[in-house]
Amino acid sequence: MKIGKALAKYLKHTSAFILAISILPSMSWASTAAEQLQEVIEEHWQYSLREDPITAGRMGVSDYNRQLPGVAAEDRARRLKAEEELLRRLQAVDANELSDSDRVNRELLAWVLKNSIEANGLFLERVPLNTFYSFYSAALDANSGLAMTRVGDYEDYIARIRDFGRYFDENIANMREGVRTGFVLPKIVVQGIAPTVRAQVYKDPTKSSLYKPFVDMPRSIPSAEQQRLRDAGKGAIEQVAIPAFARVANFLEGEYLKAASETIGAEKMRGGSDYYRHNIRNYVTLDMDPAEIHRTGLAEVKRIRAEMEELIKESDFEGTFEEFTHFLRTDPQFYAKTPEELLKETAYISKRIDYLLPEFFNLLPRTPYGVVPVPSEIAPNYTTASYNPAAIGGTRGGAYWLNTYGLDQRPLYELPALTLHEAVPGHHLQNALSQELENVPDFRRNLYLSAFGEGWALYSERLGKEMGLYTTPYEHFGRLSYEMWRAARLVIDTGIHSQGWTRQQALDFLSSNTSLSPANVRAEVDRYISWPGQALSYKMGEIKIRQLRAQAEKELGDQFDLRAFHDALLKNGALPLSMLEEQMQGFIEEQKSS
Repeated sequence: MKIGKALAKYLKHTSAFILAISILPSMSWASTAAEQLQEVIEEHWQYSLREDPITAGRMGVSDYNRQLPGVAAEDRARRLKAEEELLRRLQAVDANELSDSDRVNRELLAWVLKNSIEANGLFLERVPLNTFYSFYSAALDANSGLAMTRVGDYEDYIARIRDFGRYFDENIANMREGVRTGFVLPKIVVQGIAPTVRAQVYKDPTKSSLYKPFVDMPRSIPSAEQQRLRDAGKGAIEQVAIPAFARVANFLEGEYLKAASETIGAEKMRGGSDYYRHNIRNYVTLDMDPAEIHRTGLAEVKRIRAEMEELIKESDFEGTFEEFTHFLRTDPQFYAKTPEELLKETAYISKRIDYLLPEFFNLLPRTPYGVVPVPSEIAPNYTTASYNPAAIGGTRGGAYWLNTYGLDQRPLYELPALTLHEAVPGHHLQNALSQELENVPDFRRNLYLSAFGEGWALYSERLGKEMGLYTTPYEHFGRLSYEMWRAARLVIDTGIHSQGWTRQQALDFLSSNTSLSPANVRAEVDRYISWPGQALSYKMGEIKIRQLRAQAEKELGDQFDLRAFHDALLKNGALPLSMLEEQMQGFIEEQKSS
């Protein structure tokens, strides 16, 4: 903000200075459209850090490491007021006076604000958990990867643990409001989640994952201080965190389970149609009719099934599709005997891919990644794998989480596709490049949009064919099974949440069309039930990226450069699909003119 020198000099010597300072946050001194935009972007970013202490820590801002987010009614009201005002000011900025890059910043921030305001109006905090994500898992992992080298870092961490009670109780209160208003999770989901919460109620606080930072403390902290901090941390876990988990477990096992719905579809909830349509806009980043997505899914399933049948013929397997998938699910040759064997095979595949990346990308991220087992306390009810980005300024790289629970459900032939998706060139490469973007606002480095991120990761599985990663018919079938899995999601998610499908219909559809193990099929279907709309993002995002590549190849012909295409696709970080299409049209025109 700029203040005229004469005015500032005058204010400095009068009592009016105090008044001026008190009103500065609500005044704008920006003169050009670019300055106005920058002012709104910066205020939004500082607001975001204050409201989301966990994200702030992961972005290298330690100011809020003593606390967890606020989710009470007054917090939601404050956020709504702040975001509506930010959006009003953002829309007042004249886009015609902005550079191309600033127009992207303006349009992207407007999308983020509108989506958040709509979610606030729907009071989605009434369901703050599903089989994949929860408020309590976010609290458990809040300090994961953060640098803890000073006494103050540990004192902040202990203070954050002591905030568990308040944070958990606010979430329980929101869920109680969900019970009152008929906005609750299905019973089948609650029955699966509740045991994972009960598992956090330890008799010995040192067994909790919250105690891990106290086990090996840095030498820079004197031994006397280390013991003091250990005692304080143990006390916080025992006195606050574990009782908070117990309250959540009691609530889920009793009051909430009793109120949980027997139906599984989002549109069966009170206000469920608006909720499901919002989730489609949020995760697909397009406003689409569920019936249209359902039809797209059925067409994709038919196409992929034909490819799978052809591959079975080429493999010389004598039998039906069902017999082939039974063979894949049951033959011991396809399964690791120990968690270490599974992890080592995955790590080997990861390094094979790393070696090939320069052939397909000009720009590669500096941040490394590793293969890490899913924490044992959540593994039984967790999906096959996931990616957890590195904290900026933290002490760890990106984490490719691999589920080593139930080894007879983790086939080796799926590992190439899984690794391409979760690590490189999928989530890690895309996310790390986004964090390392230069000359963009901070909110864009942290922005994750599911259709873009998951669409890119699924596209990466297909890219593995061009990279020569699939070396056996079984690995090729594993990739097709994964693509079928994502296509089936379009059918199942819309089937459950808008077409009246039963859980058994969904289980049968996924099982009969993929080689996924029975445990994975159950975990996946329950995930779709508990998290409406998110499963749509993978295939819809990948379809859009493949369409854009096909268009670029057609229009550019011999001028098409795959590395340049990939760089252009990723250079802006995450974008809604409509904005991505606009940017890639510009790339095609630039390539033509050059």
